[in-house]
Amino acid sequence: MRILVRKRSALLFLLCLVLVTGCACLSSQKSEQFVFLSSTIGPIDSGIVAALEDQFEKETGIRVRHVGAGTGAALKMATRGQIDLVMAHAKSLEEKFIADGYGTERIPLMYNDFVIVGSSADPAGIKGEKSATAALKKIMDTNAKFISRGDKSGTHVAEMELWKAAGITPEGAWYVVYEKGAEGNVATLQYTDQEAAYTVIDRATYLSLKDRIKVVILVEGDGALLNYISLIPVNPAKFSRINQRDTLTFVEWLTSPEKGQLIIRDFGKEKYGSPLFFPNSVEWRKLQKK
Repeated sequence: MRILVRKRSALLFLLCLVLVTGCACLSSQKSEQFVFLSSTIGPIDSGIVAALEDQFEKETGIRVRHVGAGTGAALKMATRGQIDLVMAHAKSLEEKFIADGYGTERIPLMYNDFVIVGSSADPAGIKGEKSATAALKKIMDTNAKFISRGDKSGTHVAEMELWKAAGITPEGAWYVVYEKGAEGNVATLQYTDQEAAYTVIDRATYLSLKDRIKVVILVEGDGALLNYISLIPVNPAKFSRINQRDTLTFVEWLTSPEKGQLIIRDFGKEKYGSPLFFPNSVEWRKLQKK
Protein backbone atom coordinates (compact mmCIF):
# COMPACT_ATOMS: atom_id res chain seq x y z
CA MET A 1 0.00 0.00 0.00
CA ARG A 2 1.43 3.34 -1.00
CA ILE A 3 0.74 6.69 0.52
CA LEU A 4 0.44 9.81 -1.61
CA VAL A 5 -0.02 12.95 0.37
CA ARG A 6 -0.61 16.27 -1.32
CA LYS A 7 -0.19 19.37 0.74
CA ARG A 8 -3.41 21.28 0.48
CA SER A 9 -3.26 23.21 3.71
CA ALA A 10 -1.23 23.56 6.84
CA LEU A 11 -3.63 21.19 8.60
CA LEU A 12 -3.32 18.52 5.92
CA PHE A 13 0.46 18.82 6.01
CA LEU A 14 0.38 18.27 9.79
CA LEU A 15 -1.79 15.20 9.31
CA CYS A 16 0.72 13.97 6.75
CA LEU A 17 3.51 14.18 9.27
CA VAL A 18 1.44 12.30 11.83
CA LEU A 19 0.77 9.60 9.25
CA VAL A 20 4.43 9.34 8.35
CA THR A 21 5.35 8.99 12.01
CA GLY A 22 2.77 6.28 12.55
CA CYS A 23 3.85 4.27 9.54
CA ALA A 24 7.49 4.61 10.46
CA CYS A 25 6.79 3.20 13.89
CA LEU A 26 4.73 0.40 12.38
CA SER A 27 7.48 -0.49 9.94
CA SER A 28 10.07 -0.77 12.72
CA GLN A 29 7.81 -3.18 14.57
CA LYS A 30 6.91 -5.42 11.64
CA SER A 31 9.98 -5.50 9.41
CA GLU A 32 13.43 -4.03 9.09
CA GLN A 33 13.20 -4.33 5.32
CA PHE A 34 11.34 -1.09 4.77
CA VAL A 35 12.39 2.14 3.07
CA PHE A 36 10.39 5.34 3.47
CA LEU A 37 10.76 7.77 0.57
CA SER A 38 9.60 11.39 0.41
CA SER A 39 9.41 12.41 -3.22
CA THR A 40 8.59 15.44 -5.28
CA ILE A 41 5.11 14.96 -6.75
CA GLY A 42 5.93 14.99 -10.48
CA PRO A 43 7.67 11.59 -10.62
CA ILE A 44 4.88 10.09 -8.50
CA ASP A 45 2.14 11.47 -10.76
CA SER A 46 3.96 10.14 -13.82
CA GLY A 47 3.94 6.63 -12.37
CA ILE A 48 7.70 6.10 -12.47
CA VAL A 49 8.11 6.01 -8.68
CA ALA A 50 5.60 3.16 -8.39
CA ALA A 51 7.23 1.32 -11.29
CA LEU A 52 10.65 1.52 -9.67
CA GLU A 53 9.37 0.55 -6.22
CA ASP A 54 7.42 -2.44 -7.55
CA GLN A 55 10.34 -3.87 -9.49
CA PHE A 56 12.77 -3.30 -6.64
CA GLU A 57 10.50 -5.13 -4.19
CA LYS A 58 10.01 -7.95 -6.71
CA GLU A 59 13.76 -8.43 -7.03
CA THR A 60 14.87 -7.87 -3.44
CA GLY A 61 11.85 -8.39 -1.20
CA ILE A 62 12.47 -4.95 0.34
CA ARG A 63 9.40 -2.75 0.52
CA VAL A 64 9.40 0.96 -0.31
CA ARG A 65 6.60 3.34 0.55
CA HIS A 66 6.42 6.97 -0.42
CA VAL A 67 4.96 10.29 0.60
CA GLY A 68 4.52 12.90 -2.12
CA ALA A 69 4.98 16.64 -1.73
CA GLY A 70 6.74 19.55 -3.37
CA THR A 71 10.52 19.37 -2.98
CA GLY A 72 10.56 21.93 -0.17
CA ALA A 73 7.94 20.00 1.81
CA ALA A 74 9.54 16.63 1.00
CA LEU A 75 12.84 17.84 2.43
CA LYS A 76 11.11 19.36 5.45
CA MET A 77 9.51 16.00 6.28
CA ALA A 78 12.96 14.41 6.23
CA THR A 79 14.23 16.87 8.86
CA ARG A 80 11.93 15.17 11.37
CA GLY A 81 13.65 11.81 11.11
CA GLN A 82 10.79 9.69 9.77
CA ILE A 83 12.08 9.56 6.18
CA ASP A 84 14.96 7.40 4.91
CA LEU A 85 15.43 8.83 1.42
CA VAL A 86 14.41 11.97 -0.50
CA MET A 87 13.81 12.35 -4.23
CA ALA A 88 14.06 16.02 -5.14
CA HIS A 89 14.72 18.46 -7.97
CA ALA A 90 15.78 21.79 -6.53
CA LYS A 91 19.57 22.01 -6.23
CA SER A 92 19.67 25.01 -3.91
CA LEU A 93 17.23 23.44 -1.43
CA GLU A 94 18.99 20.08 -1.63
CA GLU A 95 22.40 21.61 -0.94
CA LYS A 96 21.06 23.46 2.10
CA PHE A 97 19.48 20.23 3.38
CA ILE A 98 22.89 18.55 3.19
CA ALA A 99 24.78 21.55 4.60
CA ASP A 100 22.43 21.53 7.60
CA GLY A 101 23.43 17.94 8.28
CA TYR A 102 20.17 16.22 7.34
CA GLY A 103 21.35 14.54 4.15
CA THR A 104 24.54 12.71 3.23
CA GLU A 105 24.94 13.57 -0.47
CA ARG A 106 23.14 14.42 -3.71
CA ILE A 107 23.08 11.37 -5.97
CA PRO A 108 22.13 11.96 -9.63
CA LEU A 109 19.22 9.77 -10.70
CA MET A 110 17.48 11.06 -13.82
CA TYR A 111 16.40 14.17 -15.67
CA ASN A 112 13.84 15.54 -18.04
CA ASP A 113 13.11 19.16 -18.87
CA PHE A 114 10.72 21.98 -18.23
CA VAL A 115 8.76 23.62 -21.02
CA ILE A 116 6.77 26.83 -21.24
CA VAL A 117 3.20 26.15 -22.26
CA GLY A 118 0.32 28.39 -23.17
CA SER A 119 -2.76 28.68 -25.35
CA SER A 120 -2.33 28.33 -29.09
CA ALA A 121 -3.47 31.96 -29.39
CA ASP A 122 -0.15 32.88 -27.72
CA PRO A 123 -0.92 36.54 -26.88
CA ALA A 124 2.70 37.20 -25.83
CA GLY A 125 4.09 35.82 -29.09
CA ILE A 126 6.61 33.45 -27.50
CA LYS A 127 6.13 30.43 -29.79
CA GLY A 128 9.46 29.14 -31.05
CA GLU A 129 11.50 31.44 -28.80
CA LYS A 130 14.87 29.76 -28.13
CA SER A 131 15.50 31.57 -24.85
CA ALA A 132 13.27 30.86 -21.87
CA THR A 133 14.20 34.16 -20.24
CA ALA A 134 13.37 36.09 -23.41
CA ALA A 135 9.98 34.36 -23.48
CA LEU A 136 9.29 35.35 -19.88
CA LYS A 137 10.15 38.97 -20.67
CA LYS A 138 7.61 38.95 -23.48
CA ILE A 139 4.97 37.53 -21.15
CA MET A 140 5.62 40.31 -18.64
CA ASP A 141 5.77 43.05 -21.29
CA THR A 142 2.36 42.04 -22.66
CA ASN A 143 0.80 41.46 -19.22
CA ALA A 144 -0.24 38.01 -20.40
CA LYS A 145 -1.56 35.82 -17.60
CA PHE A 146 1.05 33.52 -16.06
CA ILE A 147 0.31 30.82 -13.47
CA SER A 148 2.86 29.98 -10.77
CA ARG A 149 2.74 27.05 -8.32
CA GLY A 150 4.10 29.42 -5.69
CA ASP A 151 4.73 26.63 -3.18
CA LYS A 152 8.54 26.36 -2.93
CA SER A 153 8.40 23.08 -4.83
CA GLY A 154 11.16 22.15 -7.25
CA THR A 155 9.04 23.42 -10.13
CA HIS A 156 8.44 26.73 -8.36
CA VAL A 157 12.14 27.11 -7.51
CA ALA A 158 13.06 26.44 -11.16
CA GLU A 159 10.51 29.00 -12.31
CA MET A 160 11.84 31.66 -9.92
CA GLU A 161 15.41 30.99 -11.06
CA LEU A 162 14.30 31.68 -14.64
CA TRP A 163 12.68 34.98 -13.62
CA LYS A 164 15.85 35.92 -11.75
CA ALA A 165 17.99 35.11 -14.80
CA ALA A 166 15.67 37.32 -16.84
CA GLY A 167 16.20 40.17 -14.35
CA ILE A 168 12.51 40.24 -13.49
CA THR A 169 10.61 40.21 -10.21
CA PRO A 170 7.21 38.91 -11.35
CA GLU A 171 4.35 40.85 -9.82
CA GLY A 172 1.08 42.40 -10.85
CA ALA A 173 -2.36 41.20 -11.90
CA TRP A 174 -0.90 39.20 -14.79
CA TYR A 175 1.17 37.00 -12.41
CA VAL A 176 -1.14 34.60 -10.60
CA VAL A 177 -0.02 32.33 -7.76
CA TYR A 178 -2.31 29.32 -7.94
CA GLU A 179 -3.87 28.84 -4.52
CA LYS A 180 -3.81 25.06 -4.95
CA GLY A 181 -0.33 24.90 -6.44
CA ALA A 182 0.91 22.66 -3.66
CA GLU A 183 -1.34 19.93 -5.07
CA GLY A 184 1.27 19.45 -7.78
CA ASN A 185 2.07 19.97 -11.43
CA VAL A 186 -0.99 18.14 -12.71
CA ALA A 187 -3.36 20.45 -10.84
CA THR A 188 -1.33 23.51 -11.86
CA LEU A 189 -1.31 22.55 -15.53
CA GLN A 190 -5.02 21.86 -15.51
CA TYR A 191 -5.68 25.28 -13.98
CA THR A 192 -3.39 26.91 -16.53
CA ASP A 193 -5.41 25.23 -19.26
CA GLN A 194 -8.68 26.47 -17.77
CA GLU A 195 -7.31 30.01 -17.67
CA ALA A 196 -5.70 29.79 -21.15
CA ALA A 197 -2.59 31.16 -19.48
CA TYR A 198 1.16 30.46 -19.52
CA THR A 199 3.19 28.40 -17.07
CA VAL A 200 6.49 26.57 -16.63
CA ILE A 201 5.89 22.83 -16.26
CA ASP A 202 7.85 19.62 -16.59
CA ARG A 203 7.51 17.79 -19.90
CA ALA A 204 6.41 14.52 -18.24
CA THR A 205 3.35 16.20 -16.74
CA TYR A 206 2.50 17.81 -20.07
CA LEU A 207 2.78 14.53 -21.97
CA SER A 208 0.61 12.74 -19.42
CA LEU A 209 -2.18 15.33 -19.90
CA LYS A 210 -1.75 16.51 -23.48
CA ASP A 211 -4.79 14.62 -24.79
CA ARG A 212 -7.03 16.28 -22.19
CA ILE A 213 -5.87 19.89 -22.38
CA LYS A 214 -5.68 22.62 -25.00
CA VAL A 215 -2.50 24.45 -23.98
CA VAL A 216 0.54 23.54 -26.05
CA ILE A 217 4.30 23.64 -25.71
CA LEU A 218 5.54 27.00 -26.95
CA VAL A 219 9.13 27.16 -25.69
CA GLU A 220 11.49 24.21 -25.24
CA GLY A 221 15.08 23.13 -25.70
CA ASP A 222 16.84 25.85 -23.70
CA GLY A 223 19.53 24.35 -21.45
CA ALA A 224 18.17 26.48 -18.62
CA LEU A 225 15.04 24.33 -18.71
CA LEU A 226 16.76 21.04 -17.84
CA ASN A 227 15.27 19.39 -14.76
CA TYR A 228 17.67 17.21 -12.76
CA ILE A 229 16.24 14.82 -10.17
CA SER A 230 18.44 13.61 -7.31
CA LEU A 231 18.38 11.15 -4.44
CA ILE A 232 19.47 12.21 -0.96
CA PRO A 233 19.84 9.57 1.78
CA VAL A 234 18.92 11.00 5.17
CA ASN A 235 21.92 11.21 7.50
CA PRO A 236 21.89 8.29 9.99
CA ALA A 237 24.22 10.28 12.25
CA LYS A 238 21.35 12.73 12.69
CA PHE A 239 18.64 10.12 13.25
CA SER A 240 19.51 6.67 14.58
CA ARG A 241 16.18 5.23 13.39
CA ILE A 242 17.11 5.62 9.71
CA ASN A 243 17.08 2.34 7.78
CA GLN A 244 20.44 3.00 6.15
CA ARG A 245 21.14 -0.55 5.02
CA ASP A 246 18.02 -0.99 2.91
CA THR A 247 18.11 2.62 1.76
CA LEU A 248 21.58 2.20 0.32
CA THR A 249 20.51 -1.06 -1.32
CA PHE A 250 17.64 0.83 -2.97
CA VAL A 251 19.92 3.67 -4.08
CA GLU A 252 22.41 1.19 -5.55
CA TRP A 253 19.59 -0.53 -7.43
CA LEU A 254 18.12 2.75 -8.70
CA THR A 255 21.47 3.96 -10.03
CA SER A 256 22.54 0.63 -11.55
CA PRO A 257 22.74 0.66 -15.38
CA GLU A 258 21.32 -2.87 -15.38
CA LYS A 259 18.45 -2.16 -12.97
CA GLY A 260 16.71 1.13 -12.19
CA GLN A 261 18.38 3.11 -14.95
CA LEU A 262 17.00 0.76 -17.61
CA ILE A 263 13.47 1.22 -16.26
CA ILE A 264 13.96 5.00 -16.34
CA ARG A 265 15.28 4.83 -19.91
CA ASP A 266 12.21 3.01 -21.20
CA PHE A 267 9.47 4.43 -19.00
CA GLY A 268 6.74 6.10 -21.05
CA LYS A 269 8.01 5.07 -24.48
CA GLU A 270 5.16 2.70 -25.24
CA LYS A 271 2.39 4.96 -23.96
CA TYR A 272 3.66 8.38 -25.03
CA GLY A 273 6.02 7.56 -27.88
CA SER A 274 8.98 9.01 -26.02
CA PRO A 275 10.51 8.52 -22.56
CA LEU A 276 9.33 10.75 -19.74
CA PHE A 277 12.75 10.75 -18.05
CA PHE A 278 16.36 10.05 -18.97
CA PRO A 279 18.82 8.05 -16.84
CA ASN A 280 21.53 10.17 -15.26
CA SER A 281 23.38 8.16 -12.62
CA VAL A 282 27.16 8.39 -12.50
CA GLU A 283 27.34 4.69 -13.33
CA TRP A 284 25.04 5.12 -16.34
CA ARG A 285 27.06 8.03 -17.72
CA LYS A 286 30.30 6.12 -17.33
CA LEU A 287 28.83 3.21 -19.29
CA GLN A 288 27.72 5.51 -22.11
CA LYS A 289 31.25 6.87 -22.51
CA LYS A 290 32.73 3.41 -23.16
